[in-house]
Amino acid sequence: MSNRTFFTSESVSEGHPDKVADQISDDVVDFILGLDPRGKAAIETLIGPGYLVIAGEAHARVDTLLERLQDELPQRAREVLKRIGYNGTDSGFAPDTADIRVLVGAQSVEIRNKVDQDEGKVGAGDQGLMFGYACDELSNGMPAAIQLAHRLVERQSEVRKSGLLDHLLPDAKSQVTVAYNGDRLEGVSTVVLSTQHRPQELNQLRRDVLEHIVLPIIPEELRCPDFKVLVNPGGPFTLGGPAADCGVTGRKIIVDTYGGSCPHGGGAFSGKDPTKVDRSAAYAARWVANHVVAGGFAKRCTVQLAYAIGSLAPISVYLDCHESETVPVSQLQKAVAQVFDLSPSGILGELKLSTASYLPTAAYGHFGRGFSWDKTPRIDALRTALGGLA
Repeated sequence: MSNRTFFTSESVSEGHPDKVADQISDDVVDFILGLDPRGKAAIETLIGPGYLVIAGEAHARVDTLLERLQDELPQRAREVLKRIGYNGTDSGFAPDTADIRVLVGAQSVEIRNKVDQDEGKVGAGDQGLMFGYACDELSNGMPAAIQLAHRLVERQSEVRKSGLLDHLLPDAKSQVTVAYNGDRLEGVSTVVLSTQHRPQELNQLRRDVLEHIVLPIIPEELRCPDFKVLVNPGGPFTLGGPAADCGVTGRKIIVDTYGGSCPHGGGAFSGKDPTKVDRSAAYAARWVANHVVAGGFAKRCTVQLAYAIGSLAPISVYLDCHESETVPVSQLQKAVAQVFDLSPSGILGELKLSTASYLPTAAYGHFGRGFSWDKTPRIDALRTALGGLA
């Protein structure tokens, strides 16, 4: 009897309308934190044919914050759009002629008082549950399917911007199906890539994408014997981007995380300052899980954290090593509590989140890309803590 199973994850390019919205929202976060590292942001972006709306709440120790947001955000949004590749109607959005509106108000004082507490303490910016994950399939602790899906659409952007395939346009989606034999990764079974393009003979487009995008990212040793590639299976894709689909911040939460390889608490990341534990605690959960796997204490690790609004520490911390652990999970849990400060203040400080740049996180995934929450400087500390529990 065959033990072969399949798992699929998807990614979307930086030009996908939802990802455009995420990038603009995170650019606003960066702008606010640049004015005040203790600034607060909860920003949503909506983009569609010829219009863009930036809405939400913000706070910074700058008297003219809301006026500056009104004055400066439209041009910042235009710059983000042009960097992505939206530079005219034929691309799917014309930034210079679009109707861009800013509807950002002041953050609730009641919420701010729960976050910025006495003696410099930071409370959780909201209630919620967050998950982090790591596995040993790849050297960066990421599942293969989502990692390869990200690299495909990242490569689409590279060949488009370099001029190698200048008939490609910004909007694209990828999907990667990997095969397992039992719990062993066998390789890639199927790749799906749909890319927006200028009018072009479809068979030539498919050959170009196969040669310059798919095959360089999926090396021969990673391809299953029954490896299949589907390029633009729906046919021509000339009308794309915001001209074809409305984009909204926070709609690609599985793309942003682990491609469905672990649970998700439901909260999006982009547009939120790091006192929002939807973002910062998800980063911290990944940080812990990656230490567990990189240290050889388990082959797979899922971490769940939960908080109440204003709480100075997590309500709960849960580890699941999926029966792959090399030490008892109960001991791992105790060692994690000793080594990692998972309070909102601790996460902000340890991962340097108040001075991070968030725009780079908003496309191609928040994990496995070398951010501070992907690094594993405390493996020895975790090993020492475990030794003390033996």
